[in-house]
Amino acid sequence: MRKLDTKSRALIIRLLVEGTSIRATSRIADVSKNTVNKLLIDAGAACVKYHDENVRNVKASVIQCDEIWSFTYAKQKDVRTAKDAPESAADTWTWTAIDSDSKLIVSYMVGDRDSGYAIEFMDDLRGRLANRVLLTTDGHKAYMEAVEGAFGGDVDCAQLIKMYGNAPAGNTHEKKYSPAECTGIKKRAVEGNPDQALISASNVERKNLTMRMHMHRFARLTNGFSKKVENHMHAVALHFMYCNFAKVHQTLKVTPAMQAGLTNRLWDIADLVALVDANEPEPKKRGPYKKRQPENLK
Repeated sequence: MRKLDTKSRALIIRLLVEGTSIRATSRIADVSKNTVNKLLIDAGAACVKYHDENVRNVKASVIQCDEIWSFTYAKQKDVRTAKDAPESAADTWTWTAIDSDSKLIVSYMVGDRDSGYAIEFMDDLRGRLANRVLLTTDGHKAYMEAVEGAFGGDVDCAQLIKMYGNAPAGNTHEKKYSPAECTGIKKRAVEGNPDQALISASNVERKNLTMRMHMHRFARLTNGFSKKVENHMHAVALHFMYCNFAKVHQTLKVTPAMQAGLTNRLWDIADLVALVDANEPEPKKRGPYKKRQPENLK
């Protein structure tokens, strides 16, 4: 199979991390959709491996956690009536943990929103931190057991619970598309002695907006949603790798990885391409060629 040159692959990855859809990327780069998907899968796998091996021993002081909703193939309520729905068709949640100071995504996970994923997510987060932190989550009950199991008493943990008013009245567009108004928040200490002034979810919620803007799969009311959960995971991995290492934060003027001390240089899209190349398996050695004789000559 002919391999695309580095410039073409860099263009495809650039388009993907900037929120361009698969179809639009294939048209702009003048390649097939299958080529784009194949590169997305390869890039996602390489990014997962690099993040797992290198985003470790992070020295943070404040961590904010949240979950962002999307769906694969069909929304949960429509799966039963969806045509040829795969087994993975359902609501899909992306768990994220961000360092408030460096804006580094320390840990992320794609899956369900149950206690099993909460426990796995918190265990992964704990394994990447170098010190005690102040941890803020939302009011999701699954966090409580997960935080206790992962950190024990070695954490200052708090919940930020939002209170909402009633949705707009009447059968109007505002009722259909506008969320209920947030009427207040409640901060609740769960473990340790969290500083009330540092209990916040503003950074992780801003990151949710970035995810929806830079990944077409998260855009609401479109047909750009993921059809396979595996591809959804690859897109998320590529996005976080780009934002951590190759996208300069407007306030910090450096990348989150540089601010967190994980690298001393600004990565480029070409570095992501090189990461894909480095993750490719070595070609298998071919054995000696043996010419076969026709059956009638044996």
